[in-house]
Amino acid sequence: MPIKQYKPTSAGRRFSSVNAFTEITRSKPEKSLLEPKKKTGGRNHRGWITCRHIGGGHKQLYRKIDFKRNKDDIKAVVESIEYDPNRTAFIALLAYADGERRYILAPQGLKVGDEIESGTKSDIEKTPGNAMPLEVVPTGIEIHNIEAVPGKGGSLVRSAGGAARLIGKDNGLATVQLPSGEIRQLNWNCRATIGQIGNPDWANIRWGKAGRMRHRGIRPTVRGVAQNPVSHPLGGGEGRSGGGRHPVSKWGVPAKGGKTRNPRKNSSGKIIRRRMTVRYGESVLRRR
Repeated sequence: MPIKQYKPTSAGRRFSSVNAFTEITRSKPEKSLLEPKKKTGGRNHRGWITCRHIGGGHKQLYRKIDFKRNKDDIKAVVESIEYDPNRTAFIALLAYADGERRYILAPQGLKVGDEIESGTKSDIEKTPGNAMPLEVVPTGIEIHNIEAVPGKGGSLVRSAGGAARLIGKDNGLATVQLPSGEIRQLNWNCRATIGQIGNPDWANIRWGKAGRMRHRGIRPTVRGVAQNPVSHPLGGGEGRSGGGRHPVSKWGVPAKGGKTRNPRKNSSGKIIRRRMTVRYGESVLRRR
Protein backbone atom coordinates (compact mmCIF):
# COMPACT_ATOMS: atom_id res chain seq x y z
CA MET A 1 0.00 0.00 0.00
CA PRO A 2 1.72 3.23 -1.12
CA ILE A 3 1.53 6.46 0.86
CA LYS A 4 0.59 9.59 -1.10
CA GLN A 5 2.05 13.03 -0.38
CA TYR A 6 0.69 16.25 -1.82
CA LYS A 7 2.47 19.48 -2.68
CA PRO A 8 2.82 21.72 0.41
CA THR A 9 -0.01 24.09 -0.52
CA SER A 10 -0.65 24.84 3.17
CA ALA A 11 0.96 24.32 6.55
CA GLY A 12 -1.28 21.34 7.24
CA ARG A 13 -0.49 19.75 3.86
CA ARG A 14 3.28 20.20 4.15
CA PHE A 15 3.99 17.36 6.58
CA SER A 16 0.87 15.24 6.04
CA SER A 17 0.43 12.06 4.01
CA VAL A 18 -2.57 9.96 3.03
CA ASN A 19 -3.32 6.38 2.12
CA ALA A 20 -3.43 5.90 -1.66
CA PHE A 21 -6.04 3.10 -1.29
CA THR A 22 -4.68 1.24 -4.33
CA GLU A 23 -5.97 -2.11 -3.00
CA ILE A 24 -9.55 -0.89 -2.61
CA THR A 25 -11.82 -2.28 -5.35
CA ARG A 26 -15.27 -1.16 -4.15
CA SER A 27 -16.43 2.09 -2.57
CA LYS A 28 -19.92 1.11 -1.32
CA PRO A 29 -20.27 -1.57 1.40
CA GLU A 30 -22.56 -4.61 1.35
CA LYS A 31 -25.89 -3.37 2.81
CA SER A 32 -26.83 -6.71 4.40
CA LEU A 33 -23.65 -6.61 6.53
CA LEU A 34 -24.12 -3.10 7.96
CA GLU A 35 -25.31 -2.02 11.40
CA PRO A 36 -25.95 1.46 12.82
CA LYS A 37 -23.23 2.82 15.08
CA LYS A 38 -24.17 5.23 17.85
CA LYS A 39 -21.58 7.73 19.03
CA THR A 40 -21.11 8.05 22.79
CA GLY A 41 -18.64 10.91 23.14
CA GLY A 42 -16.86 8.68 25.64
CA ARG A 43 -19.79 8.88 28.07
CA ASN A 44 -21.64 6.12 29.90
CA HIS A 45 -25.39 5.82 30.57
CA ARG A 46 -25.12 8.41 33.36
CA GLY A 47 -23.50 10.98 31.08
CA TRP A 48 -20.12 10.75 32.79
CA ILE A 49 -16.96 10.70 30.69
CA THR A 50 -15.42 7.25 31.18
CA CYS A 51 -13.08 7.34 28.18
CA ARG A 52 -11.36 10.63 27.43
CA HIS A 53 -10.48 12.16 24.05
CA ILE A 54 -13.54 10.81 22.23
CA GLY A 55 -16.11 12.98 20.46
CA GLY A 56 -17.31 14.30 17.12
CA GLY A 57 -15.98 12.64 13.99
CA HIS A 58 -17.57 11.57 10.74
CA LYS A 59 -20.73 9.46 10.84
CA GLN A 60 -19.97 5.75 10.44
CA LEU A 61 -21.77 2.48 9.82
CA TYR A 62 -20.46 -0.67 11.46
CA ARG A 63 -19.40 -3.55 9.20
CA LYS A 64 -20.13 -6.99 10.68
CA ILE A 65 -16.85 -8.93 10.50
CA ASP A 66 -16.61 -12.73 10.70
CA PHE A 67 -13.95 -13.18 13.39
CA LYS A 68 -14.97 -16.78 14.15
CA ARG A 69 -14.35 -18.15 10.63
CA ASN A 70 -16.51 -21.17 11.46
CA LYS A 71 -18.07 -21.79 8.03
CA ASP A 72 -16.04 -24.95 7.39
CA ASP A 73 -15.36 -26.88 4.19
CA ILE A 74 -17.22 -24.38 1.98
CA LYS A 75 -15.04 -22.44 -0.42
CA ALA A 76 -15.52 -18.70 -0.84
CA VAL A 77 -14.45 -16.30 -3.58
CA VAL A 78 -13.14 -12.82 -2.75
CA GLU A 79 -15.57 -10.34 -4.31
CA SER A 80 -13.95 -7.10 -3.23
CA ILE A 81 -11.43 -5.40 -0.95
CA GLU A 82 -13.02 -2.53 0.95
CA TYR A 83 -12.21 0.27 3.38
CA ASP A 84 -13.56 -0.02 6.92
CA PRO A 85 -13.77 3.22 8.97
CA ASN A 86 -13.99 1.23 12.22
CA ARG A 87 -10.51 -0.35 12.01
CA THR A 88 -7.05 0.20 10.55
CA ALA A 89 -7.08 -2.94 8.39
CA PHE A 90 -8.92 -3.33 5.09
CA ILE A 91 -11.71 -5.90 4.84
CA ALA A 92 -12.55 -8.47 2.16
CA LEU A 93 -16.06 -9.42 1.07
CA LEU A 94 -16.44 -13.18 0.60
CA ALA A 95 -19.13 -14.90 -1.48
CA TYR A 96 -19.56 -18.51 -0.33
CA ALA A 97 -20.68 -21.30 -2.63
CA ASP A 98 -24.05 -21.51 -0.83
CA GLY A 99 -24.78 -17.82 -1.52
CA GLU A 100 -23.91 -16.33 1.90
CA ARG A 101 -21.68 -13.27 2.09
CA ARG A 102 -19.33 -12.38 4.94
CA TYR A 103 -16.64 -9.81 5.67
CA ILE A 104 -13.19 -10.87 6.93
CA LEU A 105 -9.98 -8.99 7.70
CA ALA A 106 -8.06 -8.77 4.41
CA PRO A 107 -4.58 -10.36 4.64
CA GLN A 108 -1.61 -9.05 2.69
CA GLY A 109 -1.62 -10.32 -0.90
CA LEU A 110 -5.30 -11.31 -1.04
CA LYS A 111 -6.85 -10.31 -4.39
CA VAL A 112 -10.30 -10.28 -5.97
CA GLY A 113 -11.09 -13.70 -7.40
CA ASP A 114 -8.97 -15.67 -4.91
CA GLU A 115 -10.51 -18.76 -3.30
CA ILE A 116 -10.23 -19.23 0.46
CA GLU A 117 -11.79 -21.54 3.03
CA SER A 118 -11.73 -22.54 6.68
CA GLY A 119 -11.73 -25.96 8.28
CA THR A 120 -10.21 -28.38 10.77
CA LYS A 121 -8.74 -30.96 8.39
CA SER A 122 -4.96 -31.20 8.12
CA ASP A 123 -5.03 -31.14 4.30
CA ILE A 124 -6.45 -27.61 4.10
CA GLU A 125 -4.09 -25.33 2.17
CA LYS A 126 -1.86 -23.07 4.23
CA THR A 127 -2.35 -19.97 2.08
CA PRO A 128 -3.16 -16.39 3.20
CA GLY A 129 -6.80 -16.00 4.20
CA ASN A 130 -7.45 -19.65 5.10
CA ALA A 131 -8.47 -20.23 8.74
CA MET A 132 -7.85 -23.36 10.83
CA PRO A 133 -7.04 -24.48 14.41
CA LEU A 134 -3.48 -23.89 15.65
CA GLU A 135 -3.08 -27.66 15.87
CA VAL A 136 -3.19 -27.80 12.05
CA VAL A 137 -1.05 -24.70 11.36
CA PRO A 138 2.60 -25.48 10.44
CA THR A 139 5.24 -24.25 12.90
CA GLY A 140 7.03 -21.06 11.86
CA ILE A 141 4.20 -19.61 9.77
CA GLU A 142 2.74 -16.11 10.19
CA ILE A 143 -0.83 -15.88 11.48
CA HIS A 144 -3.40 -13.27 12.56
CA ASN A 145 -6.96 -13.01 13.98
CA ILE A 146 -6.11 -15.53 16.71
CA GLU A 147 -8.66 -16.80 19.21
CA ALA A 148 -7.79 -16.64 22.91
CA VAL A 149 -10.70 -18.97 23.79
CA PRO A 150 -11.76 -21.74 21.35
CA GLY A 151 -14.93 -20.80 19.50
CA LYS A 152 -15.11 -17.25 20.84
CA GLY A 153 -13.72 -15.57 17.73
CA GLY A 154 -10.39 -13.94 16.95
CA SER A 155 -9.29 -11.31 19.46
CA LEU A 156 -5.50 -11.17 19.00
CA VAL A 157 -3.53 -9.55 16.13
CA ARG A 158 -6.30 -7.72 14.26
CA SER A 159 -4.75 -4.33 13.37
CA ALA A 160 -3.18 -3.26 10.08
CA GLY A 161 0.15 -4.92 9.28
CA GLY A 162 -0.07 -7.25 12.29
CA ALA A 163 1.38 -10.75 12.22
CA ALA A 164 2.14 -13.29 14.94
CA ARG A 165 4.24 -16.42 14.50
CA LEU A 166 3.52 -19.97 15.65
CA ILE A 167 6.80 -21.19 17.15
CA GLY A 168 5.82 -24.51 18.74
CA LYS A 169 3.11 -27.05 19.56
CA ASP A 170 3.07 -29.60 22.34
CA ASN A 171 0.58 -31.48 24.52
CA GLY A 172 -2.53 -29.53 23.54
CA LEU A 173 -0.87 -26.10 23.70
CA ALA A 174 0.49 -23.89 20.92
CA THR A 175 3.25 -21.34 21.57
CA VAL A 176 2.76 -18.06 19.72
CA GLN A 177 4.98 -15.00 19.46
CA LEU A 178 2.79 -11.88 19.26
CA PRO A 179 3.76 -8.64 17.45
CA SER A 180 4.62 -7.00 20.79
CA GLY A 181 7.31 -9.62 21.43
CA GLU A 182 5.25 -11.47 24.05
CA ILE A 183 5.46 -15.24 23.82
CA ARG A 184 2.45 -17.06 25.21
CA GLN A 185 0.70 -20.42 25.09
CA LEU A 186 -2.81 -20.93 23.72
CA ASN A 187 -5.10 -23.91 23.43
CA TRP A 188 -4.30 -25.46 20.05
CA ASN A 189 -8.03 -25.72 19.28
CA CYS A 190 -8.05 -21.91 18.97
CA ARG A 191 -8.40 -20.83 15.36
CA ALA A 192 -6.14 -18.46 13.47
CA THR A 193 -5.91 -17.13 9.93
CA ILE A 194 -2.83 -17.60 7.77
CA GLY A 195 -0.80 -14.57 6.67
CA GLN A 196 -0.10 -11.00 7.66
CA ILE A 197 -2.90 -8.45 7.81
CA GLY A 198 -2.89 -6.00 4.91
CA ASN A 199 -2.42 -2.22 4.91
CA PRO A 200 1.00 -2.42 6.64
CA ASP A 201 1.92 1.21 5.84
CA TRP A 202 -0.83 2.50 8.11
CA ALA A 203 1.84 3.22 10.73
CA ASN A 204 3.65 5.53 8.28
CA ILE A 205 0.74 7.91 7.70
CA ARG A 206 1.36 11.41 9.08
CA TRP A 207 -1.88 13.16 9.93
CA GLY A 208 -0.46 16.67 9.54
CA LYS A 209 -3.09 18.70 11.36
CA ALA A 210 -5.54 18.51 14.24
CA GLY A 211 -8.54 18.66 11.92
CA ARG A 212 -7.84 15.23 10.47
CA MET A 213 -7.81 13.76 13.97
CA ARG A 214 -11.16 15.43 14.73
CA HIS A 215 -12.63 13.78 11.60
CA ARG A 216 -11.58 10.46 13.16
CA GLY A 217 -13.43 11.33 16.37
CA ILE A 218 -10.31 11.98 18.45
CA ARG A 219 -10.35 15.07 20.68
CA PRO A 220 -7.22 16.89 21.92
CA THR A 221 -4.93 15.47 24.59
CA VAL A 222 -3.39 17.85 27.15
CA ARG A 223 0.04 16.91 28.56
CA GLY A 224 0.12 16.12 32.26
CA VAL A 225 2.91 18.64 33.00
CA ALA A 226 0.76 21.41 31.46
CA GLN A 227 -2.12 20.80 33.90
CA ASN A 228 -2.79 21.98 37.42
CA PRO A 229 -1.68 19.81 40.36
CA VAL A 230 -5.32 19.04 41.20
CA SER A 231 -5.82 17.56 37.73
CA HIS A 232 -2.72 15.41 37.19
CA PRO A 233 0.17 13.94 39.27
CA LEU A 234 2.69 15.67 36.98
CA GLY A 235 0.93 19.04 37.09
CA GLY A 236 1.83 22.27 38.84
CA GLY A 237 5.22 23.78 39.59
CA GLU A 238 6.78 27.18 38.93
CA GLY A 239 7.27 27.86 35.24
CA ARG A 240 8.00 24.93 33.00
CA SER A 241 8.74 21.80 35.01
CA GLY A 242 9.47 18.17 34.21
CA GLY A 243 6.84 16.76 36.54
CA GLY A 244 9.19 15.82 39.37
CA ARG A 245 8.61 12.05 39.18
CA HIS A 246 8.55 9.13 36.79
CA PRO A 247 5.94 9.55 34.02
CA VAL A 248 2.53 8.29 35.09
CA SER A 249 -1.04 8.47 33.84
CA LYS A 250 -3.71 10.72 35.32
CA TRP A 251 -4.40 7.96 37.88
CA GLY A 252 -0.78 7.32 38.86
CA VAL A 253 -0.18 4.21 36.70
CA PRO A 254 3.41 4.04 35.32
CA ALA A 255 3.40 5.18 31.71
CA LYS A 256 6.78 4.01 30.37
CA GLY A 257 7.94 0.49 31.02
CA GLY A 258 6.16 -0.17 34.30
CA LYS A 259 4.30 -3.43 34.85
CA THR A 260 0.55 -2.92 34.71
CA ARG A 261 -0.72 -6.51 34.28
CA ASN A 262 -2.55 -8.15 37.19
CA PRO A 263 -0.39 -11.16 38.18
CA ARG A 264 -3.48 -13.00 39.50
CA LYS A 265 -5.07 -13.32 36.05
CA ASN A 266 -5.67 -16.94 35.13
CA SER A 267 -3.78 -16.62 31.86
CA SER A 268 -0.63 -15.11 33.45
CA GLY A 269 0.82 -18.60 33.84
CA LYS A 270 0.60 -19.08 30.07
CA ILE A 271 2.90 -16.13 29.32
CA ILE A 272 6.41 -17.48 28.70
CA ARG A 273 7.99 -14.09 27.99
CA ARG A 274 6.50 -10.68 28.60
CA ARG A 275 6.02 -8.13 25.87
CA MET A 276 8.77 -5.78 24.81
CA THR A 277 9.44 -3.01 27.33
CA VAL A 278 11.59 0.09 27.37
CA ARG A 279 13.66 -1.47 30.12
CA TYR A 280 14.49 -4.80 28.54
CA GLY A 281 14.14 -4.09 24.80
CA GLU A 282 13.04 -7.61 23.87
CA SER A 283 12.77 -8.66 20.22
CA VAL A 284 9.56 -8.03 18.28
CA LEU A 285 8.19 -9.21 14.95
CA ARG A 286 9.11 -6.48 12.47
CA ARG A 287 6.53 -5.37 9.94
CA ARG A 288 7.49 -5.90 6.34
